[in-house]
Amino acid sequence: MSKLLARFTLKDLLIVAVMAALGIAIKPLVVSLAHLISAPLMIPGGALAGGLYMMWLVMAFGLTGKRGSATLCGIVQAILVLVTGIVGSHGLMSLVSYTMPGLMIDVLLLAMRHRCCCLPCCFLAGMIANLTGTLIVNFIFFRLPLVPLLLSLTVAAFSGGIGGLLSWWLLSALGKYGVAKPPQREARP
Repeated sequence: MSKLLARFTLKDLLIVAVMAALGIAIKPLVVSLAHLISAPLMIPGGALAGGLYMMWLVMAFGLTGKRGSATLCGIVQAILVLVTGIVGSHGLMSLVSYTMPGLMIDVLLLAMRHRCCCLPCCFLAGMIANLTGTLIVNFIFFRLPLVPLLLSLTVAAFSGGIGGLLSWWLLSALGKYGVAKPPQREARP
């Protein structure tokens, strides 16, 4: 773990912590509003709202440009939820349900050889994060029948993609003001 953290500067760690805190802070509000739409459809509110709090994992990667940032952000979110007892805590399973979406972002972007450098990779990163989170929560708690599960996953994919788009637009806006510059795509060997 210390080898992983050694790659991050203090600035990177602060960015990851702030992104994690923002994701946790907005989650109760966003999920409460999403329940107004998702409850009649009999799907979990997190599938619909997830894009708006998974986007902070994408932002963490985009702002630091370092592999492992999204995973680290998810770990910090899990610890925050466990320590504070915030709504949405899945108990000890929070370590899995909050960390795996970040890990999947890191794996996807590594496989694509991208670093939140373009709109498509941010869109896909948000999508994979919310799909992962929705699948894990379904497996642990809901165990929805096939049709509601497929509806839930479709909504999660759309919502996650929208969160990824929002991340890209925020990263682009921050780049215009010199606050952040999204990393460039990796060169092919």
